[in-house]
Amino acid sequence: MVKWIKRILAILVVVIASALAYVKLVLPNVGKAENINIEATPEMIKRGEYLANHVTVCIDCHSKRDWSKFSGPLVDGTEGMGGDAFTKEFGFPGTFYAKNITPEGIGKWTDGELLRAISCGVNRDRKAFFPVMPYPYYAHMDKEDIIAIVAYIRTLKPIKNEVPASEPEFPMNFILNTIPQEASFTKRPEKAVNAVYGAYIINAAACAECHTNAIKGKKVEGMDFAGGREFIIPGPKKIVSANITPDKETGIGYWTEDAFVSKFKAYEDKTKLADYKSPKDYQSMMPWNMYAGMDTVDLKAMYAYLKTLKPIKNKVVKNPD
Repeated sequence: MVKWIKRILAILVVVIASALAYVKLVLPNVGKAENINIEATPEMIKRGEYLANHVTVCIDCHSKRDWSKFSGPLVDGTEGMGGDAFTKEFGFPGTFYAKNITPEGIGKWTDGELLRAISCGVNRDRKAFFPVMPYPYYAHMDKEDIIAIVAYIRTLKPIKNEVPASEPEFPMNFILNTIPQEASFTKRPEKAVNAVYGAYIINAAACAECHTNAIKGKKVEGMDFAGGREFIIPGPKKIVSANITPDKETGIGYWTEDAFVSKFKAYEDKTKLADYKSPKDYQSMMPWNMYAGMDTVDLKAMYAYLKTLKPIKNKVVKNPD
């Protein structure tokens, strides 16, 4: 009997070791980077600039933010330099650094490698990125939009800034390799004030990522867009994402289209953003100043889509401290 138990345990050890080796050495399996050479046009770069600054807001995480002001506006002159750390202090399973995406940091990357990085979540060596960058959403964007972002970041002012390697903790160092998947690009719908186009913009902005509660990184089923996800921002201060379903009591059910658009446009002038002096002051993680630059049609389309969602009653206290 003891001999059989030892054999079973030995088999289990081999199976587990093999599984871990597969996850660590074979995954992520997202294929080779495309052999492409982007011929950027002014229109393409302009589109990429709009997306990277106001929709996907790549420039937000890959720059420095001034947390002495409401919503941490961008520090001028730091665009794309990276270096910000997402650490255990802020609830992350390890330490993850925003990469330098100026030409100084990505100069050796091919266009295909950048396309794959944004849409699949792996670096040049096919090592997985932690999805602070919400690449599972970008994987469903129009490929031409991702290409436009690549074209735009190639034009950023080069900034020398050596960024440390990220250090995921166990077991995230294994789990991380299972997250990247091959991209499933979609065609961008015709620009119009409707829910179909709004769904595309909502996905590109990865609204569900922050506005859906999650426990240990796993989204709570049935609570999409109902808010309640907790974040720790510099201060430190705990904030909670808002319910943006059309529930009339706890969401945006009573919001008009004009009110929705005005909420975003109110923060266009970052010189007028309120000072943030202590954890008792109202604060937001959402980069309002960047989203304020969104096209009005895009904002109206987002509103149209959100109004089609199932209302979910979930009262949220956005600044509980």
